[in-house]
Amino acid sequence: MRCHVSRSGYRGDENLKKLMSGNAALGEAAVLSGCSCYFGYPITPQNELTEYMAKRMNELGRVFIQSESEIAAINMVLGASVAGARAMTSSSSPGMSLKQEGISYLAADELPAVIVDMVRGGPGMGNISPAQSDYLQATRGGGHGDYKTIVLAPGSVQELTKVVPLAFDLADRYRNPVVILGDGMLGQMMEPVDFDNVQPPKEYPKDYILTGAKGRPSRMIRSLLFDTKEEEEHNWKLVRKYQRMEQNEVRYETFLTDDAEMIVIAYGIGARIAKGAIKRLRQENLKVGMVRPITAWPFPAAVLQEFARTVHEFFVFEMSAGQLIEDVKLALNGRGHIHFYGRPGGIIPTPVELYRIIGRHYYMASRREQS
Repeated sequence: MRCHVSRSGYRGDENLKKLMSGNAALGEAAVLSGCSCYFGYPITPQNELTEYMAKRMNELGRVFIQSESEIAAINMVLGASVAGARAMTSSSSPGMSLKQEGISYLAADELPAVIVDMVRGGPGMGNISPAQSDYLQATRGGGHGDYKTIVLAPGSVQELTKVVPLAFDLADRYRNPVVILGDGMLGQMMEPVDFDNVQPPKEYPKDYILTGAKGRPSRMIRSLLFDTKEEEEHNWKLVRKYQRMEQNEVRYETFLTDDAEMIVIAYGIGARIAKGAIKRLRQENLKVGMVRPITAWPFPAAVLQEFARTVHEFFVFEMSAGQLIEDVKLALNGRGHIHFYGRPGGIIPTPVELYRIIGRHYYMASRREQS
């Protein structure tokens, strides 16, 4: 079977799957989603994405720039978005820290953008191994001011082909930056993937962009508002937009929860590990299920609250010292028992390791219920 690349993007035989890394698949999905400008700066473990975009964007006559820094890259995204381009950048943890001021400006200016974070072990320079320690930075805004970004947390290479066009769609729909929160393992791993269902997102009116004022009144995009009343009104406008996101854009997956007596909460590649552990536990008739947030923000708090009506044991697993657990605690608000297991610094737990830990807590909870 053969496939070829056309000027409009990847095209292949029907039902053809191609073995690709997460970084490369993400790049192809971005191309097919109509990304017209990519700006990036090298940092492991997402370098393959920048490399892929350098080749593909040139093939398609689109804009690729390797910037002089992460700060430059995010501000190039802002400039391209101001002009109406579908723009993207990517980085990893220390680089994301440098981008935070620019992301705050994008949110304040109500400009769409897609920002990819392939998380590595930290803090500081840390190491290049996979981690999930950027969760709070991504879900709490990360930069200064009252703002939010939608945060999508895919768990497989194939899911990236769904998440990437969704990210561009949500960015345009809400005129807001969207973060794709991955990790080094997702970026580097190779899996069969197809792009059969990837379509460019819907086009939304862009009557705010700066294209020259000939024949129309001039426009201005700015976040510097000296009038405090105007600044407050602008902030409340943003808050109302974030509330709409919370109402309409919560996404999650459930796994074996119908009869679950303990529910694991995990996201991204951590959820893949947890699913393997849960399958082993089910073989021993231990009733364990899982809720996987696909949107880390807005967080699926309501679904956990619903489960808390009948389930009393919750287990949080993440590849960090404990960040996702904060949202679980907020969602449950004192209901149920929350157990935790995390491995920070780039350590990747195995399904067998997690199976033993969850099983131990399950038996301890059972004894507590019986006493």
